[in-house]
Amino acid sequence: MSNPPHSPHYADQAISCTVSVLENLQIARNTYRLRFESPQMSRRFLPGQFLMLRLAGLQDPLLGRPLALYDTVCKDDGTPRGIDVVYLVMGKMTSLLAEASPGDKLSVWGPLGNGFYPQPVNHLIMVAGGVGYTPFPAVAREHLGSRQYGQPARTTPGASRVSMCYGARSAEFLAGIENFSEIGVELHLATDNGSRGHHGLVTDVLEQVLEQSDSDSRRILCCGPEPMMKRVAEIAEQQQIDCDVSLETPMACGIGICFSCVARVREEADGWDYKRTCVDGPVFDARQIRW
Repeated sequence: MSNPPHSPHYADQAISCTVSVLENLQIARNTYRLRFESPQMSRRFLPGQFLMLRLAGLQDPLLGRPLALYDTVCKDDGTPRGIDVVYLVMGKMTSLLAEASPGDKLSVWGPLGNGFYPQPVNHLIMVAGGVGYTPFPAVAREHLGSRQYGQPARTTPGASRVSMCYGARSAEFLAGIENFSEIGVELHLATDNGSRGHHGLVTDVLEQVLEQSDSDSRRILCCGPEPMMKRVAEIAEQQQIDCDVSLETPMACGIGICFSCVARVREEADGWDYKRTCVDGPVFDARQIRW
């Protein structure tokens, strides 16, 4: 298994607190980047982990929403002091969140989940569809050596090349492109309507990148809609490339109690079982998933 369980993975490592909104900025169509200050929580986060968030003091909606770490916010000396998350306005909770202003209170608990496990690789290829790009700024920074994450800060083998295949419905939904470019990520874009980048599927772009990659050490990380991730997993298996997927399964509690976020995972001897995405994932070896 390329992403084995480890202790930060479990909810008893999480912090629950009330925080104040620092920023809530629109960065693309129906897409916002929210920032809050929490030095203790931000020091613990690993790329690919998530937090649960709800509006403090409101009973409707009652349940929190899972949001992946977009990146940590650091002081001038590099010490983490805050957290950025990105969300797409889709329902009641995110519609209310889009109206939040600096100073408004949020209830958050995290970090949760296992995150992406670092491995030595020459060419790291990240594949994202829709809002599935949100875990990848931190992943890219870690693999390019510009930031460390976790407490204590973990050492990650550097990658000589980091590529991002990013697809969305149209150009107005593409978010964070400038961030990825500043980090040093090689960007390959696709849109359903052809308004920017490749006119078609992001998996077409992935195949093109793989054709142009001469490295014998490659790894794929993927997050987005399930049909896209299934196709990425098939491509990775065909080319014998390790691939980890971060599932976007809906969650209610985030700490493994409610069993609402189960995914079907392969077991030995062609069997299968249900695993909770929030505590056994959200990152799984793509070969484990029964799509």
